Amino acid sequence: MTETLARDAVDAVLTDFFEDRIRRATPLAEHYALLWRRLARSSEGGKRLRPRLLLNTHAAFGGTHLEDATTAAAAFELLHTALLLHDDVMDQDLSRRGRPTVSAEFANDVADDGLSPGVAAAWGDASGILGGDLLLSAAHTLVGRVRPEVRAELSDIVDESLFRAAAGEHEDIAFGLGTASATPERVVRMMENKTAGYSFAAPLRAGAALAGAGADVSIELDRVGIALGVLYQLRDDLLGVFGDGDRTGKSTTSDLRQGKRTLLVAFAEGQPAWTAVRHLWGDPQLDRAGAGLLRDALVASGARDQTTELVDVMRREAIAVIGGSALPTSLRRELVGLADTLAERES
Repeated sequence: MTETLARDAVDAVLTDFFEDRIRRATPLAEHYALLWRRLARSSEGGKRLRPRLLLNTHAAFGGTHLEDATTAAAAFELLHTALLLHDDVMDQDLSRRGRPTVSAEFANDVADDGLSPGVAAAWGDASGILGGDLLLSAAHTLVGRVRPEVRAELSDIVDESLFRAAAGEHEDIAFGLGTASATPERVVRMMENKTAGYSFAAPLRAGAALAGAGADVSIELDRVGIALGVLYQLRDDLLGVFGDGDRTGKSTTSDLRQGKRTLLVAFAEGQPAWTAVRHLWGDPQLDRAGAGLLRDALVASGARDQTTELVDVMRREAIAVIGGSALPTSLRRELVGLADTLAERES
């Protein structure tokens, strides 16, 4: 299925879903209906990568249950949006996809009404957390609508992906707070759990499960998905510091201000250039000039070059895993193209 067709099919399911939720929320409370309207808007504008992976895998294995596949694809998009909402609260990010996050919007509402910054932040955080919770629940609701003979398997895939994502998120927070040692090996493991599982491995496995492809295929797709997910996250970490914020829709200072322990930072640790400016990393008041000094240090320490080289290594490894699999030729071809795209993307 082409990207356009995948987007249109999934968007139709999501539109119906959000219209129903907004209708039900409206008589309950004005701000609750507003939350659902903002949740609907937060799901717009994404690449629909996870739905496309699911739908194309389903088609590659000869799947004929398009309605089930589209419903499941929409569930993965809701799951993705839910985790982004929670991530925005934990990281205190104010923008996503070029617009304010849900938590920032609610905080701004009450700040404009003259309430204290503490109240505004609490209202924003609570709204973002509840919004994420609601969409996680909704993802399970949509999975529950697929035909009974695959419902349990699909539910298990979603449950496992969330279980792994939480493990990765917990470790990511531990790295940032300094309560766990962020060695390069542990950072890669965190990437596998936090991003690769739910964003790549799970949609691929779900598409195959809906087509009745079997357990051996699921194991192969898990390996492929993990390889692609680590590649995606490596490139994302580079873009998070050295990318064009207008193209990525995210701040290029946020990771530095939060003290995120990416592989960039893991590679820089102990290098004189980084040590000289390390006191700026994780400073909540970090300004543009300070961020520039940190970027210069990441370059001078060799960390950016090491990460860029690792992206190329992981691209070759992902392509090798795909090429060595027994997946259908059309799917292998698509996934190799995706590996190239992930390694070179600018947004």
